[in-house]
Amino acid sequence: MLTYHSVARDEAHQVFDALEDLYAIVYAEPPYSEGPEQVARFREGLPEETTRPGFRLVTATDGTLLLGAAYGWTMATGTWWSRATEDPPPEIRDADKFAVMEWMVHPSHRRQGIGAELMRRLLAGRSEQYATLASNPVSAARRMYKRTGWQQVGTSALSWGPTMDLLVLPLQLRPTA
Repeated sequence: MLTYHSVARDEAHQVFDALEDLYAIVYAEPPYSEGPEQVARFREGLPEETTRPGFRLVTATDGTLLLGAAYGWTMATGTWWSRATEDPPPEIRDADKFAVMEWMVHPSHRRQGIGAELMRRLLAGRSEQYATLASNPVSAARRMYKRTGWQQVGTSALSWGPTMDLLVLPLQLRPTA
């Protein structure tokens, strides 16, 4: 039975192994084609991610199997993605934003609404004016973001990967969970 969980910051470490496994499966697929080095970098960063202001993690499980996860944290007023090639419009830069760092669904469970429900729960009740995320421009996820209202406001140049599209979604009118 599919169950969604909001994982408390101080309990997030309990799902790190499952998050690492899911990440390895999701990002092994094209266009990402990530391997052990990228998976290790993801895992190493998890403890710091949980210390960020406004951190929230939502998971979808079937028994003990992690089928999906989404997490992020607050990007404060006046800040933007560190590797952005341009600044966003002032109304975005000068507002608190919720930075979605990961949004993953196991390939065998896609197109069942799990990802949409994860994002709905992740963003529900947020006080920030916008959500923001970085997306590979040639990924299937990028096309889904466009269909669901995310708008591109810039790009980010990564030294270890492709140039990413920086997207935003207004939150002030979003329903709560």
